[in-house]
Amino acid sequence: MAVSLERRTGVVAFLYWLWDGVDRTIFTAIKFSFPARFVSPFGFLGMLTFIVFIILGVSGALLMFYYQPILDRAWDSVQFINDEVPFGFHIRNIHYHGSNAMVLLAVLHMYYQYFSGRYKIRNEVLWMTGVILGTVTILEAFTGYDVIFSERAELAISIAASLTTSIPIAGPTIRDAALGSGFSDFVLRFYAQHVFLLPIVMLGLMAVHFPRFLVFDVPMVMAIGGAILITGGVFPIDMGFKFEPTVPPGVTVPEWYLTGIYAFMRTQYDKFVTGLLWPLLFIISFVLIPFIDRYKKFSWRDRPIITAFGITSLAQIMVTTYWGFYISPDISVPLVERLVIDPIFFYSTMILLVPLGFGFTYMMIKLANEAERKSKLAKSNGPQKVATINLSEKWINWLLVALLAFQVFLNIAAYNAALTGMKNVSLFFIGIILLVFAAFFHVYRYAMSQQKNAPPPAPVPVVEEKPKLAEPVPVESSKSLDDKTASDVNPASKELAPEVSVPKTQADLGVGVNNNSNVGSNDLDGVKKL
Repeated sequence: MAVSLERRTGVVAFLYWLWDGVDRTIFTAIKFSFPARFVSPFGFLGMLTFIVFIILGVSGALLMFYYQPILDRAWDSVQFINDEVPFGFHIRNIHYHGSNAMVLLAVLHMYYQYFSGRYKIRNEVLWMTGVILGTVTILEAFTGYDVIFSERAELAISIAASLTTSIPIAGPTIRDAALGSGFSDFVLRFYAQHVFLLPIVMLGLMAVHFPRFLVFDVPMVMAIGGAILITGGVFPIDMGFKFEPTVPPGVTVPEWYLTGIYAFMRTQYDKFVTGLLWPLLFIISFVLIPFIDRYKKFSWRDRPIITAFGITSLAQIMVTTYWGFYISPDISVPLVERLVIDPIFFYSTMILLVPLGFGFTYMMIKLANEAERKSKLAKSNGPQKVATINLSEKWINWLLVALLAFQVFLNIAAYNAALTGMKNVSLFFIGIILLVFAAFFHVYRYAMSQQKNAPPPAPVPVVEEKPKLAEPVPVESSKSLDDKTASDVNPASKELAPEVSVPKTQADLGVGVNNNSNVGSNDLDGVKKL
């Protein structure tokens, strides 16, 4: 009786049916690559940004169960989530630090693609949608921390209202559409933008921005999740102060990804120029980079002007971000004077960063070329084999057991911390659990890759041969000295000159190595007659 090995039943049949059903969807149109070994995370920062976006969607949906988008209840509802709802503290910290992580990953992803020249391989559309997606990501994070309606949110809302009003012609219309007629409407408007409008725009841009091949590395995803949780455990987000119209607000600054614009606005120059025009020119310049970059090569060392522009932009971002955070600690000075930045000093510094950025880029390119020259010279003169760390099967097993035991201990510690009310400590432990799981997975992947490698061949023992005495050459009576060749006289020459084998046909015809081999068919007929 024949037995079929292709029969699928139960869960296996359901999984195959499900996979065949989604085979024509956009999900399977994108090819996911699961690397069998550790690769640099810079190559899939975009995928990590998307993973954080999923984390934000799940945690935000859970927060929606208790949040109330009403002016006089918004802050109180967030406080209730933070203090009373089971695991509400954890979810809120995950959501807050996840938003910061998404903005940071998006910026790192953009600059990695910029310096590596990935937009030059017919990826102009991906680059343009990526820059726009990063801008929308900042707007999404901005509307998110405003819906709590704390003192810092009130400052951000006031700045946003003044900026939109300063837009020529369409400014008041945009302000009324985005913020409503005042504080009574803005919470609901921002809430709708945060949970519906902006995520829809982001999903549409992601559908265009995603390449055909995505790298999904499980340890790195767990590591990013663990880093977010550890940050929430070490730096738990507080509630801040509830905004009260009758109480004057204290000194506060916006989030780190907006302090650069805040620094420009603190120069007391025109709001439209400082708050909208400069950032808009910055974004447009990055969008047009693929059409400006006419270099043929991809390396940052072979594109000096483009690299210098990127270095200068990074320097200006860091300087303005720090400047936006800095407020004079001298409380004897009025608050307005503490907040105002000298425009001459500020813009002089921005202009000075341009030659410094280009000079630093030139020096860096020269040092990189010199380092490459030295590395090639050292490689040609030094050992050709690169040293690697290879763990034996015994050590891999012990390492896996140690990681598993450590993860069990961390689970117990996190559970005890949650029971005793140490919310941030339990969040910290959960983050370490994810990091340990990432290490566990990576060690397992390393062991599987080592198992696939063929074992090295066994060394062949070298047998030392004893020198043999030269055998006497027998004297042939039938041959004379004149008939002997040079190899018969000198045995050493026999080893130097290889013997040339003569085919049997040539031997029969009398055609040798030194004879004329141009024998035609007529000659063969003559031989036959003989």
